[in-house]
Amino acid sequence: MANDARRPVLSPRGRPPTRKGTTLRNEPRSRIDDPPAARPAPPRPCFAPAADALGSSLDLRLTGSQLVHALTPAFADAASVYLLERWRRGEDANTGADPSRVEAHRLALQVGSDAREGWERMLPVGEVIVFPRETPYARALGSGQAQLLDSFDAHTSERLIAAGSGDARIHELLRVASFLVVPLLLGDVTIGFVACTRGSDQAPFRPAEVAAVEALSARAAVALDNARRYGRERRTALAIRNSLPSGALQRFECCRVAHGSVPAGQDTVIGGDWYDVLQRPGGRISLIVGDAMGHGPEAAVAMLQLRTAVRVLAGLDISAVDLVRRLDALACATSGASFATCVYVEWAAQQRTCTLVSAGHPPPLLRGPDGRTAPVPLAEAGLPLGLGTGHYAATVLTVPEPALLVLYSDGLVEARDADIDHQIARLAGTLDAAVAESSAADGQEALPALCRRLLHAPSDASGADDRTLLLAELTPAEG
Repeated sequence: MANDARRPVLSPRGRPPTRKGTTLRNEPRSRIDDPPAARPAPPRPCFAPAADALGSSLDLRLTGSQLVHALTPAFADAASVYLLERWRRGEDANTGADPSRVEAHRLALQVGSDAREGWERMLPVGEVIVFPRETPYARALGSGQAQLLDSFDAHTSERLIAAGSGDARIHELLRVASFLVVPLLLGDVTIGFVACTRGSDQAPFRPAEVAAVEALSARAAVALDNARRYGRERRTALAIRNSLPSGALQRFECCRVAHGSVPAGQDTVIGGDWYDVLQRPGGRISLIVGDAMGHGPEAAVAMLQLRTAVRVLAGLDISAVDLVRRLDALACATSGASFATCVYVEWAAQQRTCTLVSAGHPPPLLRGPDGRTAPVPLAEAGLPLGLGTGHYAATVLTVPEPALLVLYSDGLVEARDADIDHQIARLAGTLDAAVAESSAADGQEALPALCRRLLHAPSDASGADDRTLLLAELTPAEG
């Protein structure tokens, strides 16, 4: 049998509310039912300037706060924003036309001009609440239509009184003349709702005001969806970045390695740079720095796939050239990995040799016993991965004395208005100056400190790309 509470309430005159099929009231008599001549023209809805900021942030909680501050206290005495918990977690948000219960996450709350902290104990932000079928919240979510009432429903009143534990402010909050629940619609999907109240000393919400809140909520739904998507991509990218070698320094026999990465732009974590350090049979060490073209989750996923492939191929104990050749073939079949670059290095301390293979990557730098840093003259620069050429050549250096090898991504040397060779020479000069200034520093922190200094050193680069750096102290084995 149909639930009568979901039908529009008729006035004593036998006519439905002005916004037919859109609003519901739990009292048939309301000032909204007065004859048009008996009430003044409704004022233009007054939203706070915070309404103009909607969509300016990609933070979910901040976007919710902007919405409640746009509504309170200029338009409503209290406002709150709830998101469907399933939608917030990235699951199917379809509740159906008649949900038996709804789980919603309280995203934001504002009561008058009070600070949120004053209500946090009773109505904490982040709390997940279950709303039964008969509540206006479930009706708004199921129908996709605003619900207008003259007072709180029984479920809300009981829940607020229980949360207040005798706090007098709760009873003041319950004295409302108008209670409005507006669904947050994203296309044909309802992702949550906005609840607004006006106290007994205020005029009830009018149809034009309900329509204005619906329009504001439609804007907010898009902003919330953008923030949720960005947050999900950011967490994914952070998880991928956290899979890179951790710690500022790695120690091996005859080799110490410091590494780090600085994302491009403020609070940007999604990119294609990667690095890795692998122990190989016979005391060898493999080092790699690579760059999958672009930013965003596609570049991050391509980076993760290439890095995983290098680890698998290195376990086959094949030659450096063969490893890069197979990596090129794999990149051809990997979405987003075409035009990725890398430089792969094998350090054999017993043989005192360093083997390098480049795939379109900037040349490594080497600082030898003479105290000067210079680019390594590669036998062949190689083409980027994913082109399917399969033609790469090894450069083999003899390292009879301790040396410092520098691998880096193009974010440290590329600039729109500068020659790349000039930028590489500038980086070499910066390294020499930094080593000279820190020559008195000893201990385990010297190499990580040098890495941090180079990563954050001022440069002519535009800062539009990630910066990745790997420093390897190569110490030949004795005998």
